[in-house]
Amino acid sequence: MASDYVPSRDAAFDMWFNNLVEYVLARVLAGTPARPHIPAAEAEALAASCTAWHTAYVPTQKPHTSVDTEAKNDAKKAALKVIRPFVNRYLRYSPVTDEDRTAMAIPNHDTHPTPVPRPDDIPEVETLTPKPRILRFRFRRANRKRWGKPDGVHGMELVWVIAEAPPVRVADLVHSAFATKSPLTLAFEEDERGKRVYYAARWETDAMKKGDYSEIYAAVIP
Repeated sequence: MASDYVPSRDAAFDMWFNNLVEYVLARVLAGTPARPHIPAAEAEALAASCTAWHTAYVPTQKPHTSVDTEAKNDAKKAALKVIRPFVNRYLRYSPVTDEDRTAMAIPNHDTHPTPVPRPDDIPEVETLTPKPRILRFRFRRANRKRWGKPDGVHGMELVWVIAEAPPVRVADLVHSAFATKSPLTLAFEEDERGKRVYYAARWETDAMKKGDYSEIYAAVIP
């Protein structure tokens, strides 16, 4: 799929983005036919991003200040950070059809796409305790300086559980959280302070292929 399918001109981008959102919402929330692989919350987040963009864009269509222009540009940058991962994760593959993509003005992918491999490494995770009842997990590829997900990875899945004794299997980590940006933050209740959280992490690609879990680590709720 082309990387420049998003229109560069603001007016064209506004129309294209609105059409994309309307089409996605019609299939996810109305369902004719339904696209149940797209979570409603993700579709609604895409719609909220479109609304934020359009709200910032409208004032620039009449005499305006540099502040309006800056707000519009910032809104577009924020929108692109939502659009591209959404398209890559939910719209590139079946059950979305070539006809769907044509209607959304998204190029159809090659009939023989390059296979997306599953991640071949595990995240390096550092636990931070910025304030009471908060655990923050920042992540990166092992031995890298910059914190964050590597290229080709949609985000990090963290599975965890509060327990008195260390779990012996990842399957015992019954709670799950996902983050596309580092860090991932978990909030706890007052009566959970001092308890131990056991966790493991793995990468997930844009094509929803999952890597291996890390070892099981522990952190204490501050």
